[in-house]
Amino acid sequence: MFRKLYSNNIDQFLLIALIFFVPISTFGTNAASILILLFWLFSRDFKAKISQVRNSKLVIAATIFFSLHVIGLLWTEDLLWGGKVIKKMLDFGLLFPILFVMVKKDYIKHYISAFLLAITISEFYSYLIWFEVIAPFGHATVADPTPFVFHVIYNPLLAFAVYLLAYEIKFNQEISKKRRAFSLFLFLTMSINMFITGGRAGQVAYFVLLILFIFQCFRAQKMKAFLISLVIVPGILFSAYNTSDLFKHRAEKAVTNLMSYSENRESSVGQRVTYILNSWEIISENPLLGVGTGDFTTEYTKVNDRNHSFEGSLYNPHNMYILILVQLGLVGLISLFSLFYYQIKFSLTASTQFSRDAGLALPVLFLVVMWSESYLLLHETTVLFVFFSAFLYKDFEYKHTQT
Repeated sequence: MFRKLYSNNIDQFLLIALIFFVPISTFGTNAASILILLFWLFSRDFKAKISQVRNSKLVIAATIFFSLHVIGLLWTEDLLWGGKVIKKMLDFGLLFPILFVMVKKDYIKHYISAFLLAITISEFYSYLIWFEVIAPFGHATVADPTPFVFHVIYNPLLAFAVYLLAYEIKFNQEISKKRRAFSLFLFLTMSINMFITGGRAGQVAYFVLLILFIFQCFRAQKMKAFLISLVIVPGILFSAYNTSDLFKHRAEKAVTNLMSYSENRESSVGQRVTYILNSWEIISENPLLGVGTGDFTTEYTKVNDRNHSFEGSLYNPHNMYILILVQLGLVGLISLFSLFYYQIKFSLTASTQFSRDAGLALPVLFLVVMWSESYLLLHETTVLFVFFSAFLYKDFEYKHTQT
């Protein structure tokens, strides 16, 4: 029975459900992931599937990245927390290889549409709360209307959705005029929504991806792209600053807290600076292999107490690069960067323009936002990363890659 369902492309509907639930429901993504695993286990041709994985340097790099976290348990003291970190990293060691095997070229447009639909629903409820049509629910407030996930997660997802919409409007010649007009409407409303919600990392990523998109539009006219960016980006920034009280307040607060760090150490920006400074002491003492997968909190608490810098336990320095350096040292950081190296390398020679361009946008997004949060440790953003990686960097023409 399972094989019959699998052959009828139920697996593809599960993949579509998985990416749809990313911005909306952690339970939904977990349920879809479990069902995907079950269908994969009852599928055929394991030898061919293993061959696909072995022939993808990116999947191998992701497996190594996961394996280093497992190996890092050997020199960690807090095995309980180390186990929790391993659980969070299963998306790299288990989900990514399965997704890579299961994705199909003909369904790519459906994967993207499902993600955009979910962001559209999130945006719709965000506006309803912001205009006070409905009462805030979930994580939302009227001032910061992100009901389904925290703004830390929502805005980077939104930034990527805006990029995908811009790309469709500009480069997809197959869509109808009505679809193009609707996509333009969503692009504009999502761009506005970006600045009435509070995720500063996503807002920075929005501008970076916008600049990247402009250069992709004028790839043979770089000076023109630079001049257009010089007009559009400050224009949007000026408009957002003067129309969104939340954006203005958080932007001013970030600058003030950074410029006067010693007086604002308890602010969110000040805390992040403190996390980096304290973590760097740990890194300097364990530069090569780090302190182990589970010992960030233990070692950070020691430094924190010694420096009398901040009260409370810390499980995450809110910086992916710092977290990896503390846990796994330079070896771990090299492994992390290898993921982006193979993504960018593949995108440079991809067979389709979309894979070349979006294949560059995805690593750029994460390379930017990971300075302010450990986004490959957070469930929603990690699933986004591995899901889009599964088809953006897959050579569908390779003879062993058909499922």
